[in-house]
Amino acid sequence: MTMTKKKSNKIQTSLGEKVFTVFNYIFFTVLCLIMVYPFWHVAMESLSSTSAALRGGVFLYPKGFTLGTYQSVFKNPNIFSGFRTSILVTVTGSLAGTLLTAMTAYPLSKSRLRGGKVMMMLVLFTMIFSAGMIPNFLLIKNLGIYDTRWALILPGLISAYNCVLMKNFFYSIPESLEESAKIDGANDVQVFFRIVLPLSKATIATIILFNAVGYWNDYMSTVLYVQALDKWSLQAVLRQMLTNTQQAMEQAGVDVLAQSNTNAVTIKAASIVVTTLPILVVYPFVQKYFVKGVMIGGVKG
Repeated sequence: MTMTKKKSNKIQTSLGEKVFTVFNYIFFTVLCLIMVYPFWHVAMESLSSTSAALRGGVFLYPKGFTLGTYQSVFKNPNIFSGFRTSILVTVTGSLAGTLLTAMTAYPLSKSRLRGGKVMMMLVLFTMIFSAGMIPNFLLIKNLGIYDTRWALILPGLISAYNCVLMKNFFYSIPESLEESAKIDGANDVQVFFRIVLPLSKATIATIILFNAVGYWNDYMSTVLYVQALDKWSLQAVLRQMLTNTQQAMEQAGVDVLAQSNTNAVTIKAASIVVTTLPILVVYPFVQKYFVKGVMIGGVKG
């Protein structure tokens, strides 16, 4: 009788479900390879010799392994200034932007806020319409932050999408928690910083990741608002190297054509790896919060 009960409790999987499971594994494995391989190919190309890169055929491993290309890339002083600018802008913008987004979304999630619906409509309006390039440029000039790093930080501090995501999460926090804190004498600011934010770690990590990727990959703000090369972001430096590799390297004192272990192809590949690798290193530390934060914030509680 005991063996019969154990067998009856076992979940039976149909042939169709097994086929579907196998298909899912195959499909997502192929999808992952399609996403990962382009970066892997660029990385292997950057480690290959000049002749191998020019001939092509670099697929799974480098041919004629050399680090000469990376040595040439790091001879460009703009790389280091670009790193400093991108790290400063990304860290400052991500932290400040996430805090301001939370401070904007929290009151909008409260029905007692007068005019809250109108304010929310204005926030959503910015998701569809924007002032445009010229008005934004004139605004930056009139604010006196043109050709400064603030021009790279301030325009992207608050995203309407992130605000909506965080606002929906705040809906899921029980009102009883805030009411209990207020009975104990806490005001709205104390409730926000001591109760709401500690409960929002997953969503905060998600918003920080969104902001960090946005700031790190942004090069258009540098093109529009910054002239001094020592204030260029890393992505703007990469763009210059990709559009005119030989000129960019010669400005850094590197004669690409005279070096046997470098050429325009490998220089571009190494530059892409150098600018992409930092954000890939950071991502695993916040990845565990990513799905949870999006799911909680994307559904109204």
